[in-house]
Formats: sequence, C-alpha cells, structure tokens
Amino acid sequence: DAHGALTLPGVIDAHVHFRDPGLTHKEDWYTGSCAAAAGGVTTVIDQPNTAPPTLDKRSFNLKLKSAKRKSIIDFGINGGGVPAANLEELWGLGVTAFGEIFMADGDLLVSESELADLLKSIGELGGVASIHAENGELCSHFTEELRRIRRPEIYSRARPNICEAIAVEQVLEMQHEIPVRIHICHLSTREGIGVIRRMKYGKKEAPFTCEVAPHHLFLDHKDWARLGTFGKMNPPLRKRCMQHLWNGLNDGTIDILASDHAPHTDDEKRAGIWDAPAGVPGVETMLPLMLHAVKQNLIPLARVIEAMSAKPAQIFGLDDKGLIKQGYDADLVLVDTSNVRKITVDQLHSKAGWTPFEGREGIFPELVLSRGEVVYDGEITGKRGRGKFLRGRGYVNG
Repeated sequence: DAHGALTLPGVIDAHVHFRDPGLTHKEDWYTGSCAAAAGGVTTVIDQPNTAPPTLDKRSFNLKLKSAKRKSIIDFGINGGGVPAANLEELWGLGVTAFGEIFMADGDLLVSESELADLLKSIGELGGVASIHAENGELCSHFTEELRRIRRPEIYSRARPNICEAIAVEQVLEMQHEIPVRIHICHLSTREGIGVIRRMKYGKKEAPFTCEVAPHHLFLDHKDWARLGTFGKMNPPLRKRCMQHLWNGLNDGTIDILASDHAPHTDDEKRAGIWDAPAGVPGVETMLPLMLHAVKQNLIPLARVIEAMSAKPAQIFGLDDKGLIKQGYDADLVLVDTSNVRKITVDQLHSKAGWTPFEGREGIFPELVLSRGEVVYDGEITGKRGRGKFLRGRGYVNG
C-alpha cells in the first residue's frame, strides 16, 4: 500500500566497489548490497579492481559466484580495461562495460598508447569504455612536488583541476579517431565540465556520457578540516566547483549520478595523507542526500529520477530496469518526503563503519522492492543470494 508515499523507480548505481573477492575486510557483496538496498539502490554495477581483478573467465567467475551467493539486489559486473584483460572473453561472459580504465594511479593504470588500443578493441566489440579521467603524468609530478607536506588538504593541490580537464579532453579527442562509446566517471571540476559542454554540444558530437558522484556535489575543500584523511578520494575534494557540478547535473550536461562507493576501514583511512587509500562509502546515502536536495530546491525530482534510474539503464543496456512501467521489473522505492533525519553511521550498513556525510540531512526510504519482493522495510528483509546477475549486451549463451 503506497498511499501517502512517494513512489520512485529503484536507483541504478553504475559505479560501486564492493571489494569482493579478495578485499572483504572493507566490504563484501552481502554488506554492500544491504547498504544499497537500505538507500533505495536496487541495481549496482561493480568495478573490476578487486583481488584478483576481473580480467578473464576465471576471475570473472570467482566474482560472479560470490555475488550470486551473497547479493540481495540485482547486479552487473564490469570487466577490467588493461592490456592483460581478455576483453572478448569477458564480453561473451556478459560484463556490463569495461573499466574503470585508470588514466592515473593504481594496479590497473594504462598508458596513452595502451588506452588507444583498448578503446579500439572495446569499440569493435560494441562495449562501453568507462574512464577514470585524470592525467597520470601530471598527478605524479604534483604529488612528488608536494609529498613533503603532510596536511591532508594538500592532496587537492597534488591532483589539480587541470589534471581532469586534460584527461577528459584527451580521451574524447581519441574518440573522434576511434569509434567507441565512452563513459567518463566522477566528473569533479568546472574545467572538466567546460570540456564536456564543448564536446557534447559542439560540431563533433560523439556518443559519450558522464557521471558525477555525491561526494563532489555535497563536499568540497572546506570539508578537509572536518574529515582529515577520511576525505581523501580520487578525484579529490575541489574548490569552487560544486555549483558548476550542480548546474551540469541540472541541465543534463552530466548524464547520471553514481556513488563511486569505495569503502575502506577506519584504520586504513587514519594513515597519513600519502598512505591512506583513496575513496569514501556512499551507496546508502546517495538517494537520501538527493531527495533532501529536491526538498531544498537544488534539483527537480524528475531530473533525479532520470539521472539515477532511467538514464543509467539506457547507457548500460539494463533492459527492464529504470522505469515504473508495465513489463519492467518492479524495482520500487517508497519514501515519506516529510521524514528528514540526520545521517549517522550507526544507522548505515556498510562494513566501512564511517561516512563522510555524518550529520548531514537526508530522506531515507521507508520501503524498497526488488523485482516485486521487499528487500528493505525499515530493516533488511532481502535474502542473501536473491540478487540476479544482469548479463551485458555481449553475453553468449554457454
């Protein structure tokens, strides 16, 4: 009975790191999917940088087995975008997309020439290349220049805005020579948005999309003082970019919102700024923050629904998802928009045990259904392992 409640389509979070297999002290498919469900997320797409990374049939099946055993919501799995990955094999196994492909940092970092080769191969398969767009050479240069400084806020200067803008422009210029669908992850700067606007609405229109993460919409450089090393993320907290991101999301320049849920333990995040891992949890708080933003007239509800449900389904080929429509999965979220409450970590479900949004106001779901089955009703009711693997466009039976 939805009388008196606002009914929304379930959120599709196209960018989560559930850390399973191999890094399950940070998160796993059960705890991650519980956090998602409690936040109104009924479908997630997991990224490939687990242990082992998702690069071939063996590593894919290892992740798939764990997800099928533990997840309470439906899920897609991305394949790794590195030279060592068997792209054709992964595509046939049903990966949703390839990436994040990292242009800076990490075990899955690629060079410019490797990126070009990967884009060509992904394009030939008909896949989507999901890009972490920061210029690796510049990030390394500024990091080495500033490493002697231990203040957490210095991290933003080690990865300045120009690193993102250059990388975004570079990969989108590559697309003019290499036919491939590109998705830019977690756009965070006014300069990056400027490039997106020019390329999206200019004479050389190409099939690319982009996302923004809630931590770049709701946090900025002023939050370093409160968060310390817990605020370390890639791309980093920015200065004077937040309103540009809101404008881009509102006018459709930014296509979707995705959490980039990247949990680490309390102890890991307490290391020094250069040693602490980058990333923050966010899958459970994303929709509550956005619904409160609607209440504050920062964004229309219709745009939130489009950016968090309909458009992600369209970009990543998730048929039967993203809309409240006959024939579609009954992934539904019921909310009472008058029930505004403060976000506190004791009410959240991630293994991380902390949130960068502590004390912020949000509107949490009252009831969440996945394919017509209640998975959250003030508490987790979804059964472990009920989540369904959503096969990507390239799936080959058998």
